[in-house]
Amino acid sequence: MSSLTLVHVLLSLLAIAAGAVVLYVMIGPRIVSRWTQLFLITTAVTCLTGYALPADKLLPSHIVGLLTLLTLVVAGYALYVRKLVGKWRPTYVAAAVTALYLNVFVGVVQAFLKIPPLHVLAPTQTELPFIVVQVIVLLLFIVWGVMAAKRLLKGD
Repeated sequence: MSSLTLVHVLLSLLAIAAGAVVLYVMIGPRIVSRWTQLFLITTAVTCLTGYALPADKLLPSHIVGLLTLLTLVVAGYALYVRKLVGKWRPTYVAAAVTALYLNVFVGVVQAFLKIPPLHVLAPTQTELPFIVVQVIVLLLFIVWGVMAAKRLLKGD
């Protein structure tokens, strides 16, 4: 594993961990700026370093990275420019949860590609175990996002 790949993976894991804390606190109903900053920055850097990894063509991970960066722009604008006023509060929640979900989505894809016991279960990622895991992850993020939005909307 190259040093850039290692940095990319470590940043991704840090971004997911920070995002999990941010999501937990949002369900709480507040936002902790240091964790939020760490989440937004590490997620953005994860996406950007992904483009520096060797690839001979445009990959689905590049597209997911671009979508993640766009959601981070929306989250940052809602949080830092619009100060979560009015509709920008649920907009922030939706964007932050989406960015975290996309990072976890790619993490699941990578886990099934790189971890031998998972790869055996779903070598082409069209098999049922992979699909079930991705559907469960999606449903969890939908539930958590709705919970966070409801709790933060009470803060208005």
